Amino acid sequence: MTTKPKARKFRIKRTLTEESAPQAAVARPLPGPKAVEMPEPEPGAMPPRMTARERAAKRREQAPQDDAATTTDQSTPEKQAEDKPAARAESPAAPTSDATDIETIKREGLTGRQLRMARRVAQKHKLPATSDFEAVRLLREKGIDPFAASNTLELVVPKGGAAQHEGGAPDAFENVPAQRKQPGRELPRTSTPLSPTSTEMSPAERREREITQIQRDIMRRRRRKLMLLMTRLAFFVMLPTAIAGYYFYVVATPMYATKSEFLILQADNLGGSGLGGLLTGTQFATSQDSIATQSYLQSKDAMLRLDQDVGFKSHFSQDWIDPIQRLTDDPTNEEAYAVYKKNVKIGYDPTEGIIRMEVVAADPEIARDYSDHLISYAEQRINNLSQQKRADQMRDAMQGFEVAQAERRNAQEALVQLQQRGAILDPEGVIAGLRSQINNMEIQLQEKELQLAALMDNERPNQARVDGVQGDIDRIQNLLDDLNEKMVDASKGENSLAQMSVRIQMAQADLATRDLMLQSALQQVEQTRMEANRQVRYLTTSVLPVASQEASYPRRFENTILAFLVFSGIYLMFSLTASILREQVTS
Repeated sequence: MTTKPKARKFRIKRTLTEESAPQAAVARPLPGPKAVEMPEPEPGAMPPRMTARERAAKRREQAPQDDAATTTDQSTPEKQAEDKPAARAESPAAPTSDATDIETIKREGLTGRQLRMARRVAQKHKLPATSDFEAVRLLREKGIDPFAASNTLELVVPKGGAAQHEGGAPDAFENVPAQRKQPGRELPRTSTPLSPTSTEMSPAERREREITQIQRDIMRRRRRKLMLLMTRLAFFVMLPTAIAGYYFYVVATPMYATKSEFLILQADNLGGSGLGGLLTGTQFATSQDSIATQSYLQSKDAMLRLDQDVGFKSHFSQDWIDPIQRLTDDPTNEEAYAVYKKNVKIGYDPTEGIIRMEVVAADPEIARDYSDHLISYAEQRINNLSQQKRADQMRDAMQGFEVAQAERRNAQEALVQLQQRGAILDPEGVIAGLRSQINNMEIQLQEKELQLAALMDNERPNQARVDGVQGDIDRIQNLLDDLNEKMVDASKGENSLAQMSVRIQMAQADLATRDLMLQSALQQVEQTRMEANRQVRYLTTSVLPVASQEASYPRRFENTILAFLVFSGIYLMFSLTASILREQVTS
């Protein structure tokens, strides 16, 4: 268990000297928020103790007097030269009317701590100050800064014979005899004060000088690196950008662009049905044809056809076109195709179904002519895309119709031949007639037999009537036998009526089938014709090509900025790569 350290309180009595006693006899209020009355000096009071700083200041004041008494009046030029800096050093400390005015000091807004500090410093220098503000004024008149750090950090060393503090322990320096101040004797110092003409520097000055030198080296190194950076940027970025800008603004040949828009339409589907009919009239129905047309216009085939019609290669081989955009005198198809892809730009918008084309040439009329020819090529290509398909569909449908028609004709001829072979147009009708005759004869025979039975039931039948009825029965029976024989002859043999009837029925059924097939083929032909008409594509030009009056390319400012960004990016990439490699090598 430890006890807390205890420190005694030392209270310093404020005593006045004999010289300031008459002035302090009459106390006057201090200017400021609080008025403090100075106590009258007590008779027989001891003079205040002097600190080490006060003794040093007093020795510095007495040193010139002792030196003046011991030296002669003749002064050397070196002494006069040494006195001049001292005079110059004391000249800035001359007080000004503004700094020594009490009202001005009040307006400075000094704190209570600063005022108490000034009062203590004035007491150390034995200045008759009646207030804190007057203490500040007197110190400034004497050329002493009351708020200097050196004044606040000095140690207070009491003189010999000091009295005991109030309520505290006896002073440790009470029994120490007071030393007499002797001229030229000072307390030991940690460092010798330097004269104004001395070449030696203190450690603080040396350290400040070294820091200043390091800062100058750092600034010099930064300036050198900055100059190197600016040189690299000027050589690798600014110079290429300036060359590119000179080309775009001075050398590049102005090019004129002609823009046009067209779309591919489909015929209305009047008889279509199903899921395919839902897409009719939309951009999805012709998307494949639009993409195929775009690919064709950007192909080498279209470039060769354009060169044959209007001379694409000869236009871009002229001498007045700049060397970068100009073709050689005898360019190959690949070189011309590279220029064609650069100057003919085609885009397809799938959401709207519109094909946008931009053709660039050195002459506006030639650019418009190129656009017209390319649109005509696209129209011909669109017509050729579905023509083969439509022709194949119609050919197949017509072939099926012709076959059905021929088969029906053969069935009709077979039926006619059967009818002609038996000399009977309707065998079934003949058989039906025979059957009806046989039925009638059988009915009559039954009636005659009933009549004969009725006559025979009489006891004395009439013989004449009986003989007549009997004769009718015989004749009907003979006729019935003949009819049965005809029926039997019609159902037997290769040329029987039954067989002929079956053949005729088969021929009629075959003819009916061929009729149905012919009708189906006819409907197929009509459906194919409608489908072919629906597959017809129409190219409609929504924006006609118009010759421009001002050059569209090159875009000087935009291309120059783009070149600057490209060169900056390349330089930054190589700089980062070099920095990373350097760091890896050094580590």
